[in-house]
Amino acid sequence: MDTFKISKIFHWEMGHRLPFHSRGCQNIHGHSYEMKVELEGTKNDQGMILDYSDLKSAVKHIIDKWDHSFLVDDKDELMLNFLKSNGMKFVVFKGNTTAENLAHYLCEVLKNILASNKNLVAIEVTVRETQTSEAVAWRKF
Repeated sequence: MDTFKISKIFHWEMGHRLPFHSRGCQNIHGHSYEMKVELEGTKNDQGMILDYSDLKSAVKHIIDKWDHSFLVDDKDELMLNFLKSNGMKFVVFKGNTTAENLAHYLCEVLKNILASNKNLVAIEVTVRETQTSEAVAWRKF
């Protein structure tokens, strides 16, 4: 059976910091994030792996929550206290907010959301923090 790939790119703005880091990223900073979601699968009766609007719907709630927010490590008490006490938009993330961890998290969440689509074979999520830095996570369905 032939398999095909489709992909869609999403953008959002978000701040974070890496408290363990010692070369600059321990400071508050932000990125213009880009995420590429690539799906592999067989075509359905309409000739599609998945309708692009369905992929957009699967991603929308995450980006709406993260866009123009601060993604804070759940153990970063300094930032949690600051963000809470100043009424800032933030999202608590379990673990370090590295591109690798974001790619892994997004891949798992989207795999679970799209799991009912039985013609999907694999998902790959690429998270790009800068024009030259990206992390990739991949999973089979």
